Amino acid sequence: MITIALAGNPNCGKTTLFNALTGATAHVGNWPGVTVDKREGVCKKGEQPVNIVDLPGIYSLSPYTPEEVIARNFILDSRPDCVINIVDSTNLERNLYLTTQLMEMDVPVVVALNMTDELDRRGDKIDAKLLEERLGLPVLRISALSGYGIKDLINRTIATAKRPRKGISVLAGTTISDAVSQVAERMKDDVSSPVFHAIKLIEGDSVERDVHKRSAAFADKLLAGVNDPTFGSDIEALVANARYDYITKNYSPALTRKSGDGVKLTKSDKIDRILTNKWAGIPIFAAILFAIFHLTFSEDLLFLGAIIAPFGEWCATITEEFPVLSIFFSGGLNSPGVMLFNALDLLTSTIGEGIATGLESAGAAEWAIGLVGDGILGGLFAVLSFLPQILLLFFFFSILEDSGYMARVAFILDRIFRRLGLSGRAFMPMIMGFGCSIPAMVNTRTLADEKERTATIRVIPFFSCGAKLPILTAMAGGMIGAFGLGEVADLIVTLMYLLGMVTAFIAIIAMRSTTMRGEITPFIMELPDYRAPGMKSTMLHLWDKAKHFIQKAFTIILASTIVIWFFSHFTWNWQFVPDENMDTSILASLGMLVQPIFTPLGFGAQLGPIGWVFAVGAVTGLIAKENVIATFGTLASAVVTGFTADEALEGVDAVEALISATDISGAACVAFIMFNMLTIPCFAAVAAAKAEVPKGKFKWTLLFWIASSYIAAAAIYTVGEFIWPVAIWAVVIAVATAGIIWFNKNNEKELKTA
Repeated sequence: MITIALAGNPNCGKTTLFNALTGATAHVGNWPGVTVDKREGVCKKGEQPVNIVDLPGIYSLSPYTPEEVIARNFILDSRPDCVINIVDSTNLERNLYLTTQLMEMDVPVVVALNMTDELDRRGDKIDAKLLEERLGLPVLRISALSGYGIKDLINRTIATAKRPRKGISVLAGTTISDAVSQVAERMKDDVSSPVFHAIKLIEGDSVERDVHKRSAAFADKLLAGVNDPTFGSDIEALVANARYDYITKNYSPALTRKSGDGVKLTKSDKIDRILTNKWAGIPIFAAILFAIFHLTFSEDLLFLGAIIAPFGEWCATITEEFPVLSIFFSGGLNSPGVMLFNALDLLTSTIGEGIATGLESAGAAEWAIGLVGDGILGGLFAVLSFLPQILLLFFFFSILEDSGYMARVAFILDRIFRRLGLSGRAFMPMIMGFGCSIPAMVNTRTLADEKERTATIRVIPFFSCGAKLPILTAMAGGMIGAFGLGEVADLIVTLMYLLGMVTAFIAIIAMRSTTMRGEITPFIMELPDYRAPGMKSTMLHLWDKAKHFIQKAFTIILASTIVIWFFSHFTWNWQFVPDENMDTSILASLGMLVQPIFTPLGFGAQLGPIGWVFAVGAVTGLIAKENVIATFGTLASAVVTGFTADEALEGVDAVEALISATDISGAACVAFIMFNMLTIPCFAAVAAAKAEVPKGKFKWTLLFWIASSYIAAAAIYTVGEFIWPVAIWAVVIAVATAGIIWFNKNNEKELKTA
């Protein structure tokens, strides 16, 4: 099967094109030896099926980032049959820089001018035929978002892949052109793409010089007398300038801009005047975050029930008369996220109760009913019920990212981040943490400073991922029911997210002021035009997330809930114990053993005989965060009196029942959420962190997560419960600040002495 690689700059629409070509055939793995995502799929839209490989987004083929090394190594070593170079037609000159490097390789290349619909709306025009003549490569106009030109693109690519091609250079006529020719001639029998290798050696490419030492020495001799009038002996700058000069002279004439476009603000520019405003940018971002959480978690959409009292009363009354309407109403109109949650929760509860009743009617043993109803279905359904809200949250964040807004958020936060000791570039991995910590940690490779990268990895779990969402939602709902807080689930979740972010910033200040001090790298970022996200691409992204979540639910979480049930229903001598005697079980004894550790956090020894369930939940969450609520779903019906086997408690109901049964306080509930948000993430994220942090730093990273979560949760509980410890924490903060100042002054003295 023909293999086609997709190469292009970030924000050129490469991912959208990949999704349009491969659809449901796409799958994600890792590149050999690294944890950067490798996406592959099969395209069946052309004359024959072809394998599509999506290379990481890159600006060049120089070895500055792991992504660039991966892209060049794949093209040079794996030798795809053809490369589709996706070019953002609205930024033609800059995108063609990568094209001039691909032209130097002995591989067929097809140039796809993407976003031509956006170009047409601006009134600009590209003469694709003229550009094709001057590039010497096939050039096609496409729109990956709308699907325009994609079938022609894949058929043209298949035809091009069957014709071998030799690399050519755009550096003819420069002061180094003779050197390029001679080095390429010397290397032609040893490597494929000798022109590319020759230019990289002449540029001083570290990867090439390590592999081809003799050719590097030969290149150095040829360059000994080169002294360019403008760049002197800086060959890399000379090559970059020559590429752009060639692009401007030979390729730019294919682009005709609308007259007056130089002075007229684009639609994106006008929007940016508001969204990136110095004073309004951050409040707008906070408002957008609250709107997202409100649409996902609120049980009083737009606060209609609170504002219009008769409507709120009607909503409460109608659900009592017709319980099925609780899907849509509570204290007001439910948000879309709550409607979806309620619908799935009602379905899973009905299935669980039906199976439990069927087992009872069939005369099944008590242990079998408990294993199926609580150990398997109770924990599994408790987690699956939150899937709609998780996907809805991902949907909103995908829209923000694909539209180009998240790039603006990084830009407006750069000023604040610099005061914290970071560049605005660090915000992108952090915000990715809302989706999953693993790719977020991998994305820190774009940060040049090692200490900045380590500090960022450590705080990424503080940006709560989708796996922690069930904890936030269930605890918020349980607190509302147990303490009568009203319909404020969205507010609680928003505040907890913001509290996690604030904790991350405080931790960053502490690290970058002491052990992680270092240079703040310059932050130069391209702000893409605002674009309407493609619904098909977004849905495929959500499908990938759903598959991952369901796979996790039916593997790790299912196994965990079964183990928890067995441990909670058997004694150390493996005698089965019924629910009412669960305090004699293996799990109860282990829970009681670790329970005192959490006493300063509010969910320890002060909770009494069954308070150990919170300690157990916190511990099982170290395997996978979804396990916390799965654990509560497995244990709630057993440890809370007044429920029969066919009345399994799940999710919010399980948490509310446990809060009422243990008399845990509101402050302790918030501390429990905070501990699980900040502590050691799931095993997969821990493995990713170990791979990314420098050698010797991993054990300190684990200690950092444990200490941060424990201290933050203890502070929340003690201050929220007793008030007077504020004075103690103020002294602790003052001493810590003084210690940081002393540490910095001492270090500065040592540096001056050295």
